[in-house]
Amino acid sequence: MNENTRLIDREDVREIVREKYGAAALTVLNGQGAACCGGNTGGGNDSCCGGDVITGNLYSESEAGDIPEAALLASLGCGNPTALASLSEGETVLDLGSGGGIDVLLSARRVGSTGFAFGLDMTDEMLALAERNKAESGISNVSFLKGHIEAIPLPNNSVDVIISNCVINLSSDKDAVIREAFRVLKPGGRFAVSDVVVEGEIPSAVRADMEAYVGCVAGAMEYSEYLGKLAAAGFENGSIEPTRRYTFADLEATTCTSPEVSALSAEEKSNLDGRIMGAFIRATKPKEGACCGTECCN
Repeated sequence: MNENTRLIDREDVREIVREKYGAAALTVLNGQGAACCGGNTGGGNDSCCGGDVITGNLYSESEAGDIPEAALLASLGCGNPTALASLSEGETVLDLGSGGGIDVLLSARRVGSTGFAFGLDMTDEMLALAERNKAESGISNVSFLKGHIEAIPLPNNSVDVIISNCVINLSSDKDAVIREAFRVLKPGGRFAVSDVVVEGEIPSAVRADMEAYVGCVAGAMEYSEYLGKLAAAGFENGSIEPTRRYTFADLEATTCTSPEVSALSAEEKSNLDGRIMGAFIRATKPKEGACCGTECCN
């Protein structure tokens, strides 16, 4: 594949993600119910929406009570990175693909008035929803930025913790995302994201299904590949902790699958059970003065 084809493919993926997640935000903005599969306008009941299996029950009652309802309705994540990232008072946090702002607002509360939380998203509708949720919450130590997670609009060494909730798998240039995360983290900073991860290979029909990208399946990295990319970018102490394992039936309920995916044999489908998972991925940028590969991290 030549470079031009690769770039076109990346733009195709980005545009589909932008379109679907923009439609999901409009569903919430227009008061039509929860965001679901990026574009359902019937209050979350279409056949493509199995969101409860992947996105349901991720936040405690106390967390849900701390943020506007619309932030919770817009959540399309697969985990709760704010609960697992061990955020501390005074830290600066960046959420990659912040959507309606749920994890940014929760992070801002955790880091307190001496800390700060940034949210980065490329979708205008999600940013509009996030700003509305910020205003309604009354939380001031928050800023939502427009941009791409492959080119983070923040300086080097400016963030203590990077979180993300089921977004990195949507990028078609994951190496760039991880390199950028490494760049903006301070020495000793933490990468602490929720994402979809695969154990072993998945059928090519699933990989090729663009709709499954929006459902966070087709773009999921394999377990060892994820750890390898973290190490290649300079991170140390990489680890992956499964938080939810999915069956193929879960995934069929969550994405509008193509005929090719639906035509997989019963054996092929059952072989996927438990091998696609929501997981918590941790890694650390080496402390100042340490060297990673051929480059020093200060």
